[in-house]
Formats: sequence, structure tokens, C-alpha cells
Amino acid sequence: MQWLDAALEGHATAALWTGQPGLVAPMSYRRHANLEAACAESKARGLPVRLRRSGGGVVPQGPGILNVTLAYPCSGAVGDMAERVYCHLCQVLTNALAGMGVSAIPSSVRGSFCDGRFNLAVNHKGGMRKIAGTAQYWRRGKSSQAVLAHALLIVTADPVQLSAQANQFEAALESGRKYDADALTSVAQCCSNAQPGLSLPRESSFNIFTAVRQRVATSLIH
Repeated sequence: MQWLDAALEGHATAALWTGQPGLVAPMSYRRHANLEAACAESKARGLPVRLRRSGGGVVPQGPGILNVTLAYPCSGAVGDMAERVYCHLCQVLTNALAGMGVSAIPSSVRGSFCDGRFNLAVNHKGGMRKIAGTAQYWRRGKSSQAVLAHALLIVTADPVQLSAQANQFEAALESGRKYDADALTSVAQCCSNAQPGLSLPRESSFNIFTAVRQRVATSLIH
């Protein structure tokens, strides 16, 4: 909200960051009668839950996930600008991933957590797998408006573990939602798939994450 306040004053922010292990769910999840108990159960497992203002579904946070947040002034009707905002954010990420030999396109991916048509997905053995999710939130001031555009990129985090975390929370909510780990992938997995038989050393996880972060930063500059 501070970044949005600054954007309403004409100042843009671009932030690349990682979060502590946890879950983030939209405020619409307040409709679930079991929310308080589900949050307490998740916190006991070391995954505190926070609520956000943008829509969608539950998403995990933690090591191996790179968050990209852009907040900037934006003129025009929200209905007309929303798709442009998503396309710009997706282009930043696709440019960065292309530099690592990973080809991604905006696409919904059935079975992935927080699915949306402006996910970024990669083709794996003829099926699409989600590698990033996006969201946006608008705020209007007295004489201006601003948008916060956000992306969550799975870099070295384990898709199976992420899906399991989201599924445990949804089960506690009794929401009926269940996610498929095969609907997700990561930058690290894509790099390994591009070179079959290559065994990445343990220390390479940090190097891959750092490389992705640098490429996203470069993509933002350009």
C-alpha cells in the first residue's frame, strides 16, 4: 500500500523480493467458515497465512520463489488498461526467461493453484505447466490512479511441495479445491529438462536464483 501511495504521487517502484515460508490468500476466502481454524493449523505447520487485496486463490511463498512487484501511475479506464498491465508484466518475465533458454507464454493451466489466463506457462511433453502467476490491484486518489502489478515466479522451489502446501490449506477450509503438482514447473526443472541427464549440483540452486533475479532486473531496465 505504501508503494501505491507513492505511485499516486507520481513515483514508480520496481521490487524483486523473496518472502518467508507461508501462504497468501485473497480476502474473498473470508467466506469460508473454517478460515480461522485453517489459518491456525497452517501456522502450526510453519506456514502463517496472510490475506491480500487482489483476487484469485491461495499461493505459497518462501525460498526458491522470486516475487516481482511493480507499482506505478496509470491513466485510462481500468477496464481498458488491465490487460495491458498484465501483458507488460508477462513480457518482462518472458524476456528474462528467454535469456535462460526457457520459452514461456501467458496461459491458464488447469489444476494449478491460483489459475488465471495471465499465468506464464511452459510446454512440457505436450502439456502446459505453470511457472509463474500474476495479479494486479488498482487504487484511485483524488486526481490520479495507480496500479500494483505482481508476479510470483517459481525458480528453485519444489512444485510438489508447493502444491501440497496449498492442498493442505484448502482441505482444512473444506473448499473442495485440489491442485495438481504436475500442473507446475520451475525454472530449475526447465533448465534440467533442456539438458537431459544433467545433474545440477546442490550449490547451483542459489546460482540459478541469482541468475534469474539478474535477468529479470535487466528486463525491467530495458
